[in-house]
Amino acid sequence: MDLIIRGGTVVDGTGRPRFRADVGVADGMIAEVGDLSTAGAAQILDADGLVVAPGFIDIHSHSDFTLIVDPRAQSSISQGVTTEVIGNCGHGCAPMSAMEVCRGNIYGYTPGVPITWRTFSEYLARLEEVQPAVNVAALVPNGNLRLAVVGLADRAATAREISEMAKLLESGLAAGAFGYSTGLEYATERACGEAEITALCRVVAEAGGLYATHTRNRDVSALAAIEEAIRTAEQAGVRLQISHIIPRRVRGSDLASQAVALVDQARARGIDAAFDAHTRLHGITNLSACLPPWALAGDTAEIAARLRDPAARVRMKQYESIISSFGLGGWDRVTLFRSDRRPELVGRSFQELAAGAQDPWDAVYDVLLAEIDDLHRPLCLGHAYDEGDLRTTYEHPHCTIGSDATALAVDGPLAGSIFLGAFTWVGWFFRRFVREDARFTLEEAVHKLTALPAERLRLQRRGVLREGAWADVVAFDPGRFEERGTLETPNRLAEGVSHVVVNGCVTVAQGSATGRRGGAVLRRT
Repeated sequence: MDLIIRGGTVVDGTGRPRFRADVGVADGMIAEVGDLSTAGAAQILDADGLVVAPGFIDIHSHSDFTLIVDPRAQSSISQGVTTEVIGNCGHGCAPMSAMEVCRGNIYGYTPGVPITWRTFSEYLARLEEVQPAVNVAALVPNGNLRLAVVGLADRAATAREISEMAKLLESGLAAGAFGYSTGLEYATERACGEAEITALCRVVAEAGGLYATHTRNRDVSALAAIEEAIRTAEQAGVRLQISHIIPRRVRGSDLASQAVALVDQARARGIDAAFDAHTRLHGITNLSACLPPWALAGDTAEIAARLRDPAARVRMKQYESIISSFGLGGWDRVTLFRSDRRPELVGRSFQELAAGAQDPWDAVYDVLLAEIDDLHRPLCLGHAYDEGDLRTTYEHPHCTIGSDATALAVDGPLAGSIFLGAFTWVGWFFRRFVREDARFTLEEAVHKLTALPAERLRLQRRGVLREGAWADVVAFDPGRFEERGTLETPNRLAEGVSHVVVNGCVTVAQGSATGRRGGAVLRRT
């Protein structure tokens, strides 16, 4: 064999009880699980005292661009993540049209890193060229389809435009995309009508793909938005994944249990619906998401002129967006998380930044003006969730867990980038809900992060430790596995993970990165 992971306690991802076994790897696959004490291998990893599990699958990632900037995926690998699902929330890297417009739809866009692709197939080929450390499964993002065909027009698509988007979607699915995503709360997609999305979902259903949606509203009208997603799935006959389902807390509301109940009702009617949730108490997004499409038209000087214009500001303040949704919980709970040009303001709420009589919106526009040369880089946080809501949602048998973050690194070209949850999401889940709160057994927790998302994506031979499966493996100390990043210092590597193997490639050994990358671009077949 090429590799034996010896002496560990295997939690195989299926949910069955743990057992003591060695894991043998050959040609990138699991060759044997059992007593290999007399077998030899080119490399032996000691797993005594460790849990050996399938590599974790991040069903909701935004690493579309950061994996190209730095393919080491250090924040993910350090937590035992071996597969990421990108293209979520209608955001992504392909198809590409006008560069200045499309870069605002890419989380983690880094100026100076060339975009050399246009089609979805070309984007996947570019990912393969950089050889990421993690496996990558991609969704076709609706925001890119809209920008390629409708542009920034704030209206529903025409029949001809829907047909053009359907062709682009078909091309992405043919290239290997696992499905299609929408981000209906974002400016690029807010004008999408239900009929428009249903028509595109029929294309996905025909291909056997998954429809993942960041619903149209995630606060006071969250339930109506989930009902819309369910109707769309039912009419199109498509499998439905509701992204980060937990509604944002608006003072006096408690919608989380009702949101989950809607999915249960849909499943009872025969609709293939499920959902995921992230592991943080905050929402995070680009501050520029507050701007309506008309405000983003033109060059940098034209956008800056609108941001300065008092009359334009009055119009912009009337626009409903994900940022206005954050504000419903109180502007004292919305903070600036990243600003390169105004770092002294980071960590302060927009209520504070409003400085007396000034409207919090004016503080938002002032920050955007300061960052006009890289308008989509500033990030804001909304203190939007309650841990109790997370706990009860996680306990649902059809809830998978995702990062809702970008893969980052503590050094290299992404050292200055931050995205809450990137370094902490798996470690926090195991520390808080397995070790401290004992809400999940190790077997249950591993299942939620491995076999369950693999089944949802229809990933073949992944998410389980058994003979014939791909050798994506993590070995960790269940008593030490936890996050080290905080809200103030988020970019700190998790601890407790000893070994990580991706497609048989040893990426982490004895807690240290080997410098090797074994990820693959996965394609739906």
